Amino acid sequence: MNKIARFILFDILKNKIIIFYTILLFIISWSVLGLESNYTKATLSLLNVVLLVVPLVSIIFSTIYVYNSSQFIELLLSQPVPRVKVWFNIFLGLSTALVLAFLLGCGIPILLYSSIETGFSLIIIGILLSVIFSSFAMLSAIISRDRAKGIGISIFIWMFFSIIYDGILLVLMFQFADYPIEGIMATLAGLNPVGLSRIFVLLQLDISAMLGYSGAVFQKVFGSGGGMGISMLILMIWATVPFVLSLIKFNKKDL
Repeated sequence: MNKIARFILFDILKNKIIIFYTILLFIISWSVLGLESNYTKATLSLLNVVLLVVPLVSIIFSTIYVYNSSQFIELLLSQPVPRVKVWFNIFLGLSTALVLAFLLGCGIPILLYSSIETGFSLIIIGILLSVIFSSFAMLSAIISRDRAKGIGISIFIWMFFSIIYDGILLVLMFQFADYPIEGIMATLAGLNPVGLSRIFVLLQLDISAMLGYSGAVFQKVFGSGGGMGISMLILMIWATVPFVLSLIKFNKKDL
């Protein structure tokens, strides 16, 4: 890890918000998994928490951190350091800190109480969601110089993928229920990293009735093994594309 990324990583790990976030995740995970005797119910409860809290904290904290680091970024750019290296190391430090916070908060209780396959899938989607929404935060922060607007964009991105998108799929399902739209719905399901993360874990649990329409179609079209492999690939693409777009914008932007 580069010196810039290490400096950012240790700076974030000392941040009170990240410490509180880690403790909060640990308390929630320990409570849900430790008090519920049925591990499937406990996993589903924790999954809902992870799908809401991890993306929200990752995107809001990362956006604010990038804005607060504007003078630090300008100082780095005044040195003979390539812009690509600066922006990548900021992203690396941010995402690594959030991943470590998630692993400490949720990873330990999950490994102690959940089954190996399901627990491992929960840890994977928590890591990927931390990286994905850190990537979205980098894009939001570089799109607008105005801090309020940038944070507003981040909140909208979180709301869109966590709440609004499922509503859109539901409307499409009822409007075109008489048509063979399974393939289209499976494709649309892959366009939402939060929904896709939910499907990835539920495919591990093999609970078809709880997958929802998009998830059931996804399982029907690809099958459990293929569906999980495709889910992982798409989530990795989601982690890469917003950051690459932000990097292009950062290289062209006059700071």
